[in-house]
Amino acid sequence: MNHEFAQDKINKSDEFYTLEYAIKPLLKYITSGKTIWCPFDKEESNFVKLLRENGNNVIYGHIEEGKNFFDYEPKYYDYIISNPPYSLRTPILERLFLIGKPFALLINESGLFDTKKRYEMLKNNPFEIMVFDKRINYIKDGVIKKGATFKSIYLCSQLLPSKFVFEVLS
Repeated sequence: MNHEFAQDKINKSDEFYTLEYAIKPLLKYITSGKTIWCPFDKEESNFVKLLRENGNNVIYGHIEEGKNFFDYEPKYYDYIISNPPYSLRTPILERLFLIGKPFALLINESGLFDTKKRYEMLKNNPFEIMVFDKRINYIKDGVIKKGATFKSIYLCSQLLPSKFVFEVLS
């Protein structure tokens, strides 16, 4: 695989964790009984917990556990769902579109189309966007960080029923 983008060289500011309320709107679009790969998550991740509670088999992997997204892929899974390191979003999207499986990534909407490479990728591949009514708070170093300076969305492929889905966060 592509060692040029080793996850262990990512910016430490990429380690933000997702609160449950930001995952729940996605659950209604995920059929239970599926196998979901969460490539940027540990067992205690809220993605892993909620997807399992929703009746799915979850395969998780994190660089700290020796599972680099760019070098590792489970043998079988139906969906890829996670909150990836934002600093690597272009190579992550490249790999996801190459894999071709349905996915949902919680990402920063800012700059989504800013580079020619991302523009072309999104222009030439199926994708959908879930937009929220407000900004999402994240967990950093065990503390809930309120007032994110950016708006988060789910960038999905082959998952949502229409190009844009609007959800209210509770």
